[in-house]
Amino acid sequence: MGSVSRTIDLNADLGEEITDDEALLGVVTSANVACGGHAGTPETMRAVCAGAARLGVAVGAQVSYVDREHFGRRRLDVDPAVLADQVAAQIAELDRIGAEEGAPVVYVKPHGALYNRVVDDPEQAAAVLAGSGDLPVLGLPGGVLLAQAAAAGRTTWREGFPDRGYTADGRLVPRGEPGALLAGDQVVGQALALAPGVDSLCLHGDSPGAVTHATHVRRALTAAGWRLRPFAEA
Repeated sequence: MGSVSRTIDLNADLGEEITDDEALLGVVTSANVACGGHAGTPETMRAVCAGAARLGVAVGAQVSYVDREHFGRRRLDVDPAVLADQVAAQIAELDRIGAEEGAPVVYVKPHGALYNRVVDDPEQAAAVLAGSGDLPVLGLPGGVLLAQAAAAGRTTWREGFPDRGYTADGRLVPRGEPGALLAGDQVVGQALALAPGVDSLCLHGDSPGAVTHATHVRRALTAAGWRLRPFAEA
């Protein structure tokens, strides 16, 4: 799937109790909301969903391995049936709260180690899909997750990362390795370079200067002729 005109979505990870959610909600068009696996509480979910409803921001479930101690960034070997149940429970909690606030869940996106795992692991990818019903799926282009979702008739959306380095095969440079995180003008430049080939651009809400980066990226995209809108509306 993709945009048929020059429109693009700008998303960020919110509800992680790290960054300024309210400020980012004023910049992005979609919010990946932490729903209890790696971060997030009923209170943070409710606050983000209420703000999203007020500002017209789409809400997605940011599902993850249940690993709050390591912020969902540790690779875990979870039985696929267990993982499917965990994903379903995280989405159900967020959707319940979001529906009460006028911002129900309209897509799913894995977080952290799970995000990277489902790019190449068919069993873990299938578990995420099994636990997420028929929700549209946001993920890395060229990965197993989006391929499986498309084969099942699910709507898929491709995303790029202005603030992350890429390997030669299109994967993300692992955190902790040189070049994994970009900053300053690099972020804006990469956003403009990635935009024609994706449906959404993600700026990590836990990155230093997240709000500033998001603001600069939005301004640069608008100046380059892009229309910002939630991809879920496309």
